[in-house]
Amino acid sequence: MSTMTMNMPKTTRRNFLKTSATAAGVVLAAGVPRPGYTAEDNTIRIALIGCGGRGTGAAQNALNTKLGPTRLVALADVFENRLRSSYGELSRRFADQVDVPAERQFTGFDAYQKAMDCLRPGDVAIFATPPAFRWVHFQYAIQKGLNVFMEKPVTVDGPTSKRMLQLAEQASAKGLKVGVGLMSRHSRELQELQKRVSDGQLGDIILMRGYRMHGPVGFFASLPKPPNISHLRYQVQRFHSFLWASGGNFSDFYIHIIDHLSWMKNAWPVRAQGLGGRHYRQSPEGQTYVDQNFDTYSVEYTFADGTKFYFDGRCMTGCRDQYNSFLHGTKGMAIASRNGDCGGPSAIYSTQNPSRASQVWVSKAPPGEGDPYQNEWNDLMAAIRNNQPYNEAKYGIEASLVTSMGRMAAHTGQEITYEEILNGDHEFAPGLDKLTEDTPAPLQADAQGRYPVPEPGRKGKREY
Repeated sequence: MSTMTMNMPKTTRRNFLKTSATAAGVVLAAGVPRPGYTAEDNTIRIALIGCGGRGTGAAQNALNTKLGPTRLVALADVFENRLRSSYGELSRRFADQVDVPAERQFTGFDAYQKAMDCLRPGDVAIFATPPAFRWVHFQYAIQKGLNVFMEKPVTVDGPTSKRMLQLAEQASAKGLKVGVGLMSRHSRELQELQKRVSDGQLGDIILMRGYRMHGPVGFFASLPKPPNISHLRYQVQRFHSFLWASGGNFSDFYIHIIDHLSWMKNAWPVRAQGLGGRHYRQSPEGQTYVDQNFDTYSVEYTFADGTKFYFDGRCMTGCRDQYNSFLHGTKGMAIASRNGDCGGPSAIYSTQNPSRASQVWVSKAPPGEGDPYQNEWNDLMAAIRNNQPYNEAKYGIEASLVTSMGRMAAHTGQEITYEEILNGDHEFAPGLDKLTEDTPAPLQADAQGRYPVPEPGRKGKREY
């Protein structure tokens, strides 16, 4: 079982997939037969909701688990081309485990319900849509008695964070298992570093640093909406560009390092101040970008004991790239991620200058456990099949909120506290549970097709 699980009440009998220690390793506990299934069927059925690259990757990891049979039975996405692409890739790689005929391929804003309706209590729904929809989908999954894997971030503002915290408690009360795609916490190398830091090998933590600086990726920058798509679909399609949909590139790109350094500290920052700006408002061809992102961010997070954590982010071509994280303590320093969100090996040094001579420990993942993305699915499936307490939703919500706290500090030019953003009244996109094709887009454009953008100092209470 993962070390990041949380205590939960006893499961209810609605959880059908329990295993016991047998020679075969996996046996389904007796349960009520469901339509189309025999009581001894121990296959975990999976529905993928959000068929982009990350969702397809999560489905691959789910189907790669070895603790018992899994089958993909439903796909859902707003965009048919994404669904088709995901289905093609998954059916080629997992021909014997993909059973998604045309009648279980759903598109549109209500597709999530139709896909989850194909599952039985105890099966797994994967949520890999833009995070604005996370609470809507989580709410429906709890009603259906489904276990969940949700990609990060899981919230983008205070009101939805409060809502998700309530839903997390409901999931625990039902004994549902919930995994969150903060895979750094399932890196065996970072797990060992966190244990050593907690045991005092670095002494008192006095400073942490994180960096993600590289050229534009994903849907970071967006030009004016073309005429053949609605504003709503355009904003969902290019979700990295719009705060309501994703929290922007700050939340979507930077949450992993912010999360795992807070985990190393075993605490969440209590306040943040930051700055940033858009240096290039136009494309090389001279078209003005309409998205809400800054090109650069620099945020100072402060913990309750006064410890500082500095995070720098940049999406600009031609600048020096840096993508890693560090801890400094009274007894030395550590490299957490050497490259990327959780790239090993991690290492501890006896001085503040990392060198071979000062290295006192270097991480090594156990055989077969070097992939954090696969580890998180193995951990979740083990909890489901062994009926163990497992709910990562709370720390996933808190990591998302802390990330949003830094983003809001930069976007407003104010110091923002954890309590201020948690209790803020700005819900970026209310009513998403009632969304249809005809619903006005949460963000409205002006006559020139430009959307509201952050204006630090001018807009000090809200991000736009």
